[in-house]
Amino acid sequence: MYAVFETGGKQYKVEAGDRLRIEKLAVDAGEKVLFDKVIAYSDGSSFSAGTPYLDGATVNATVLENGKADKVIIFKFKAKKDYRKKQGHRQPYTEIEIDSFTVDGKTVGEKPKRAPKPKKAEDEKPAKDEAEAKPEKDEEEAKAEAAEAEPVAEAEEAVEAVADAADEAKEEAEEIADEAKEEAVEIADEAKEEAVEAAAEEKPVAKMTKADIMARLDELGAEYAKSAKKDELLAILAEAEGGK
Repeated sequence: MYAVFETGGKQYKVEAGDRLRIEKLAVDAGEKVLFDKVIAYSDGSSFSAGTPYLDGATVNATVLENGKADKVIIFKFKAKKDYRKKQGHRQPYTEIEIDSFTVDGKTVGEKPKRAPKPKKAEDEKPAKDEAEAKPEKDEEEAKAEAAEAEPVAEAEEAVEAVADAADEAKEEAEEIADEAKEEAVEIADEAKEEAVEAAAEEKPVAKMTKADIMARLDELGAEYAKSAKKDELLAILAEAEGGK
């Protein structure tokens, strides 16, 4: 029992249970798909052909996967023209499995059930051996993990020690810098005070001369000279003449 159907511009002769790759369809994996362009159908005793397709006949299939075929290299070359072109192409496809056929509203030719794959001899080992081998494997894995963990732990401790030492050195440097700054400020203040005191001691006392007094009297005017402060002015003049 087989059928010939058309899809993607190509014709395929299939039986129930066949798997084949066709031109890519916009269908996700696991979904069902029907092909209604059935060209011919045979049940083993009779044969029917369409003109061009059979009415009421479909091929029922399940989408297994969508993918791309192996890469094909296309190389073009023209002699004496310095022309070379190389490119690759991967043709997309949809892989399907034929489930059954539908003819005149009846489902026929269902796919046969696939026998389960035989188990390998390795898979048939007694569970006891696996149980005995597992503790040994666990012990070996534990030893290997411990051996790998030791260098890592030592490296982490070394990194932590370096980080602690760096933090301590930074704190000590900050403390030393603060102390030096305070001492420098104190020294600068003391030097400033000493300079002010020395300047005050060495600065000579200015004394008014007679000319200064006469100029001052001219500024104040004659009224000030006739006032009650006349004696004070004369005393200032005498003091100025004495220190001259």
